[in-house]
Amino acid sequence: MARQNVAEQFVDILVRAGVRRLYGVVGDSLNPVVDAVRRTPAIDWVHVRHEETAAFAASAEAQLTGKLAACAGSCGPGNLHLINGLYDAHRSMAPVLALASQIPSSEIGLGFFQETHPDRLFQECSHYSELISSPKQMPRLLQTAIQHAVGRSGVSVVSLPGDIAAEPAPKEAARSALVTSRPTVRPGDAEIDRLAAMIDAAGKVTLFCGAGTAGAHAEVMRFAEKIKSPVGHALRGKEWIQYDNPFDVGMSGLLGYGAAYEATHECDLLILLGTDFPYNAFLPDDVQIAQIDVRPEVLGRRSRLDLAVWGDVRETLRCLIPRVTEKSNRRFLDRMLKKHADALEGVVKAYTRKVDKHVPIHPEYVAAVLDEVADDDAVFTVDTGMCNVWAARYVSPNGRRRVIGSFSHGSMANALPMAIGAQFTDRRRQVVAMSGDGGFAMLMGDFLTLVQYDLPVKVVLFNNSSLGMVELEMLVAGLPSYGTTNTNPDFAAVARACGAHGVRVEKPKQLAGALKEAFRHKGPALVDIVTDPNALSIPPKISAEMVTGFALSASKIVLDGGVGRMLQMARSNLRNVPRP
Repeated sequence: MARQNVAEQFVDILVRAGVRRLYGVVGDSLNPVVDAVRRTPAIDWVHVRHEETAAFAASAEAQLTGKLAACAGSCGPGNLHLINGLYDAHRSMAPVLALASQIPSSEIGLGFFQETHPDRLFQECSHYSELISSPKQMPRLLQTAIQHAVGRSGVSVVSLPGDIAAEPAPKEAARSALVTSRPTVRPGDAEIDRLAAMIDAAGKVTLFCGAGTAGAHAEVMRFAEKIKSPVGHALRGKEWIQYDNPFDVGMSGLLGYGAAYEATHECDLLILLGTDFPYNAFLPDDVQIAQIDVRPEVLGRRSRLDLAVWGDVRETLRCLIPRVTEKSNRRFLDRMLKKHADALEGVVKAYTRKVDKHVPIHPEYVAAVLDEVADDDAVFTVDTGMCNVWAARYVSPNGRRRVIGSFSHGSMANALPMAIGAQFTDRRRQVVAMSGDGGFAMLMGDFLTLVQYDLPVKVVLFNNSSLGMVELEMLVAGLPSYGTTNTNPDFAAVARACGAHGVRVEKPKQLAGALKEAFRHKGPALVDIVTDPNALSIPPKISAEMVTGFALSASKIVLDGGVGRMLQMARSNLRNVPRP
């Protein structure tokens, strides 16, 4: 039997770690690894058109499966293209292993063609970034990288010169066990007892939930019921906590709606559950705050804390619920539920007048129809910008749907690449990329990847011929919009030219039929929808000092728009409020 080379050993370890795909663009320094993949039936090479797409796709796969995913880039410019998607994966806590191939090892440090130092470049967007400079470092270095990515939920980068990848691997390389999942973390009894005492002493408690509540829906609902607490959420907490939630008071932040802001400011005790919500201008500074998070480094970095609790949300609540005294007074909860319903009643009118006749089409209407016709277990990948607004307000979670985007890193052009990774995990599951025209055009070349692999991704393109969120920021800051207009082609015609299904929608009455037709199509499809660039209205009291990027400094509501089926849920919850 022929002796393994380092590249073959590298690929073998990836397979043992559960990696089934390696996303990337081939190149000479990567050739030994790509050839090893070709000869290994348990793993596939996914040829994308841009390495940034490879990193975003791996991030999406890792977020959906909870398992290690991998991407690769050739030396110099090739692996540099990975960096934006790796930043996103790292900030999304997605376990991703990136292979950054390197120039010949004998030339490192001598200004060789395409020379960079990826082991240094990727340090800020990874838990681990190291160079393999000798075959003897395999497999320990790669195994260490995998342990970092899986154990700490983030990115690891391994730099591998092409010449070393082609060398023979050590004859008796250690075959160590690999970590493939994370343990639960339980706080100490002292912290749990202190938190229970704070809850018992508080008359009004509000829960504010983030992505760390994944898998803890039942525990959060039991906890809220016992302490009669309103439950608000950040954007990344929406898919985990909003559905089947009789305590829901909406979302806080610039994209928020409902009574979440009031509930977090009018309570006696605010409990932050698994959230690193970055916009501290929306958090109160005059109430007691406790925070529960599995990542100790985030405790207290957004707000002053009265108690920091290090632990998984689900495990912490399981320990906490039996120790708190059940509250009987629902007045604060019921008042917040009423405020929430009233707030939604007010804003829903913003887009309902003649919505089925308005041209250009209201993007809110597009999102509402999309929410109705999409599958109950669909995966939505969401572009940064106005698509974030529409997903936050119109996509209805139900415990089976997934909504992923660049919610922490805030990169443009993420929806299409993420859809590629999402669809590879399950070709039978509906994957919908909610793309803006600016983001789609940025990495449009990878629409060809959908066609090449016959991935049945459905791109729903909100085409307002502008960078809408940037334009909004300029307007709020008192600046005239400049450099935000896009001159676009007929994207549906482009899709057809690529060999996919493409349809353009310019009138509201065409919308539902076009979406259903695209969803029935067995291959990739794009629905190019011409939407109104003036869909948002801004209250006149907003001043330039109030907005920096997405951060709101001094207002509860910036964006005015509808909220889809959330109004129905709020009305339903109100039926359960006891009447005097």
